[in-house]
Amino acid sequence: MTGQALNQTFSYHLQIASLDIPTPVTYIVFIIGLLLYLFSVFCNLTIMLLIITQQLLHKPMFYILFSLPLNDLIGISSILPRVLADIVTQTHTVYYPTCVFQAFLCHMYGGGVLFILAAMSIDRYLAICKPLQYPSIMTPFTLCVIISVAWGLDLALILILFALQARSTRCKTYIENVFCNNPSLLRLSCGEDLTVNNIYGLALTANMQIISVGIQLFSYIKIIIICVSNRQSDTSSKAAKTCVAQIVTFILFEFIGTFEILSYRFENIPPNAKKLCGIMIFIVLPVVNPIIHGMKTKDIQTAWFMVMRKKKVAFK
Repeated sequence: MTGQALNQTFSYHLQIASLDIPTPVTYIVFIIGLLLYLFSVFCNLTIMLLIITQQLLHKPMFYILFSLPLNDLIGISSILPRVLADIVTQTHTVYYPTCVFQAFLCHMYGGGVLFILAAMSIDRYLAICKPLQYPSIMTPFTLCVIISVAWGLDLALILILFALQARSTRCKTYIENVFCNNPSLLRLSCGEDLTVNNIYGLALTANMQIISVGIQLFSYIKIIIICVSNRQSDTSSKAAKTCVAQIVTFILFEFIGTFEILSYRFENIPPNAKKLCGIMIFIVLPVVNPIIHGMKTKDIQTAWFMVMRKKKVAFK
């Protein structure tokens, strides 16, 4: 059968796997998921609005931090509304272009976490290890370059991934996961050679990890050395505390990602558990990150309380 004939039989309305949830608890799961989503959207939007509107947060550190809640909103919005809709409607169908768009956003989110955390660690390294040169180094131009490289590199690498995926001929119509990603889209192919796709996918994951982990390790090791050598400097130790939130976020991301990969390596793990592990990477960080950064970042706390005080005064 020719590629043209295969394309003619391909249906753009795909069937997608579902979570096996007992009927009595369907709406309970939906409500919990909806509350988590609304909480994440509210908290991440609040941090973004605080950074935009509050003069106290108009600093390089927070301009870079702005990218994190934005990326979290992309991650959780690309997955959770779609899954919740399937839980309630029990339709379990997805239009192919929508599926590709969801997969693209999922991979953008994953790469975004790594590159944004790397950018944040560079800022903390310069602020703590080179405090006198920091204002002259971290100019608006440098700041734009760092943010643009983080987002631009992520976008370029993911675009290549999906350009390679678009070459394949599709004849299957079943997505084996509860959400769309590059591996599930490749499984729609008609048994053709996907060696290039697999090699690029593995190289992409490895290089993203190497770049992000390498930059963060360099930055935080240098910060630790400075803090240890300047034992009497309260400034260095206080500045180093701003790194805690980034480190916690990175550890959580790596832990959840590793747990998801391992879940697919053991056959005795129930399919439902594997699906939940896949979803968690898009839910946990977008829900937890605003709490971590709100609690561990004093300036964000101060900006929040200033806004609340102004609202109380306005209502009196």
